[in-house]
Amino acid sequence: MSRWEPDARGRLERAALELYRERGFEQTTVAEIAARAGLTERTFFRHFADKREVLFGGAGQLQDLLVSTLASAPESAAPIDAVVGAFEAAARMFEERREYSGMRQATIAANADLQERELVKLATLSAALAGTLRQRGVAEPAASLAAEAGVTIFKIAFGLWVSETNQLTFVRLIQESLDELKAVTAGK
Repeated sequence: MSRWEPDARGRLERAALELYRERGFEQTTVAEIAARAGLTERTFFRHFADKREVLFGGAGQLQDLLVSTLASAPESAAPIDAVVGAFEAAARMFEERREYSGMRQATIAANADLQERELVKLATLSAALAGTLRQRGVAEPAASLAAEAGVTIFKIAFGLWVSETNQLTFVRLIQESLDELKAVTAGK
């Protein structure tokens, strides 16, 4: 192994995504990821429970950011606007990791089990956001509808953002997706 270098977690993420792209998720082993990063398997397992966690390890942090941002939104904000505002805050965090996000999305798109895991993650986010809206006094079904719509807006905007041809910011794509949803529901 090479001498100590900083950012072991980041190196493992990059190595994993490179290998997933080159060989496929299923064909890549933890040992190969660690070797590519110049680290040991033991170091890998200090940072990730398994090779899927390279792709999903930040889900808890994302949920915490979304929930705390939504909880602190102005009381006067419409539920959908408050939810979208939370996703815009998350999008600003993602902006620094556009290349990683695109590679992650391509890996997930190529594997049915990972797609299922992504859907579970999105459903968990929606449930957490709906719960936060209910705590803010939003009744059902409005709380669940706003949360689900927000997740859908995020998902659509994310897909556009990671496409190689799109040069708009993630936040702008979220805003445009919200505008599209409002136009569709207004019947225009």
